[in-house]
Amino acid sequence: MGSAPIDAREPWMRGLHADTGYLLYRLGLRSGQLFNAFLQESGLRLRHYALLRLLAASEGALQRELSTSLGYDPSAIVGLVDDLERLGFAERRPSPDDRRSRIVVLTEAGRVFLRDTDEAGSRVTGELLRPLDAEERDALHTLLLRVAENGLG
Repeated sequence: MGSAPIDAREPWMRGLHADTGYLLYRLGLRSGQLFNAFLQESGLRLRHYALLRLLAASEGALQRELSTSLGYDPSAIVGLVDDLERLGFAERRPSPDDRRSRIVVLTEAGRVFLRDTDEAGSRVTGELLRPLDAEERDALHTLLLRVAENGLG
């Protein structure tokens, strides 16, 4: 699926446009493409960003907790943390609760990177939602949150 816009006038598209799930899927793909294009400059992808976002909201977490929270395969978490550690955005530290375990924590460089990417995320969202006014964007966000609270479990 390239980045060509969907032409709702195409007869074969009418059925797909009647399917909200398909539209959400396509918008999710497009959002990921746009955000990944920005992140590519740093060598990261959206999965790294999600992990950084999760770490920013915690004092650190075990890799298995990160895997569960994000819904990623545990082996994928290892590689993502390795990448973030190599860039200095995260580090593994001994767990205060269990010396044998290590927690992953966000570094100051990771916090700075997130602040910089927040602006890019806003630009991506702005581009995707350009056809909507501010009130419509707020309503869409509220509805998506409601769906996500029950549908992403």
